[in-house]
Amino acid sequence: MSVLGIDAIVFDVLGTLVDEPAGLRAGIRELDPSLDDPRTEQLLSLWQQHIDLEQRRVLDGGRPYLTSDALDREAARLVAEAAGVGDPDAVAALALSARRIPPWPDTVAGLARLAERFPLIGLSNASRTALLGLNAHAGLRWHQALSAEDARTYKPDPAVYQLAVAVSGRPPERLLMVAAHAWDLRGAQRLGLRTAYVARPVGDPPASSDRFDLYANDLTDLADKLGEI
Repeated sequence: MSVLGIDAIVFDVLGTLVDEPAGLRAGIRELDPSLDDPRTEQLLSLWQQHIDLEQRRVLDGGRPYLTSDALDREAARLVAEAAGVGDPDAVAALALSARRIPPWPDTVAGLARLAERFPLIGLSNASRTALLGLNAHAGLRWHQALSAEDARTYKPDPAVYQLAVAVSGRPPERLLMVAAHAWDLRGAQRLGLRTAYVARPVGDPPASSDRFDLYANDLTDLADKLGEI
């Protein structure tokens, strides 16, 4: 893959650039500071399972599209109920923890370095409003940030990746999709985008059958590898 063949880089956000479990975990602990670590992890898993299930239902046509904000409110109510917390203000605050997510240590510097050479496009399943909060809280640098809300579906639906293709004005093969989730990269591949897997502790590792264009340990490693090509 020639670096001259890449006109822009498209980044997944949740899990790839920000540590989503850490932000949600902090919100759960604020909901009930008495929770021990095992119980906190159980509630975190409950949240994640609900979001994954409901996004799949949207993709499968099992329910109408809802924004990530609506799904976060549903997940917050489930977690609060399981924790025995009924205060509506506490539940609302928990839902907003999905926007207060810290970046990985290499994220901010890595984006700044890559932005010196390429236009950067964020492409997230988070709603437009949630994405604004995520970007501001984590200090993410973009030339353009796109939400799946504009396609009224969720990745890996091709319509979401098409948003980046349309905004860039370039053919899919001249875009590099970066993610810590193999399922996300497979979705981008189906539309013809180039792909780069970045390893994260919370990601979805590649299967032995996956063939991505680049594999990197973090954004620093990705920038180094792009510079070597």
